[in-house]
Amino acid sequence: MNKLAALSVGLSAFIFTVLIPILELNTTHLTNPDWPSHARLHEAWQLLTNAAISVLGLGCVWTSRAPRLGIILSLIICISFLIAWSLGSSYGGSMLHSDGTQVAVEGINLAVIVVSVLTVLLVASLWTIRAPMFLQRSET
Repeated sequence: MNKLAALSVGLSAFIFTVLIPILELNTTHLTNPDWPSHARLHEAWQLLTNAAISVLGLGCVWTSRAPRLGIILSLIICISFLIAWSLGSSYGGSMLHSDGTQVAVEGINLAVIVVSVLTVLLVASLWTIRAPMFLQRSET
């Protein structure tokens, strides 16, 4: 098993199956009384989907059956978040809480920092995984 892949996908799984749900199971997100019930349904769906994809990715890496796929599944979640964040102004999305505050380091939202670092780790781990034999060039 590739240690960097196990570490980065394991960290991703922890973030998306434990940390994010803990942070979002409150009145600022999932149980926010100001959110329409339809938006809360989408929030629950997103939390469950990200957790399921994370666990699947972790299984792919831990069993060594499909480590590249496991890394790619984790990357899909991270890159989707970063794209949604970067396009927020086009659809009215924001990382600011309803009271206008955010958890930030040097003015950069902490979630954006964490997911950016995680993305770099995942890309680095993908780089270290050997390509399947049918994709490698023959040296004959």
